[in-house]
Amino acid sequence: MQLNEQTNQGEEGVHILRLHDSLFMRWLYLGAGITALLMGILGIFLPILPTTPFILLAAACFARSSERFHDFLLSNRVTGPIIYEWCVHRSIPRRVKRWVYLVMALSFGSSILLVSSSYLKLMLALLAIVLTVFIWRVPVRDIDILPKTN
Repeated sequence: MQLNEQTNQGEEGVHILRLHDSLFMRWLYLGAGITALLMGILGIFLPILPTTPFILLAAACFARSSERFHDFLLSNRVTGPIIYEWCVHRSIPRRVKRWVYLVMALSFGSSILLVSSSYLKLMLALLAIVLTVFIWRVPVRDIDILPKTN
């Protein structure tokens, strides 16, 4: 698998954009990126779907397929700093992690209250615990101002 010479580098030399040479593979990555982005957007509203991993997957797919879509995600005021932080440091800001915990608690808590079946309540509670442990294991960096990604 060969890479195109066209790359963007973050401040610390991390290659963020690496377009694939094959047009067919670019289309596959683009389709996967759009699907992941849509799943991430759905994850905002549905308690079982995680948002951040799908947005990071979309960014990775767009980095291999489309400079335009990749730049769109990196220039977004919400997703851009989180993607940059993950690409450069493999971590998320502490304030983002706090928001993740809050949204998870609200969405899983409301879902558990709305569901009538005990089995579904148990399944949701176990899923919430597994997801919380997964998020807890992601490294955190304390930063005040995130770098601009434009």
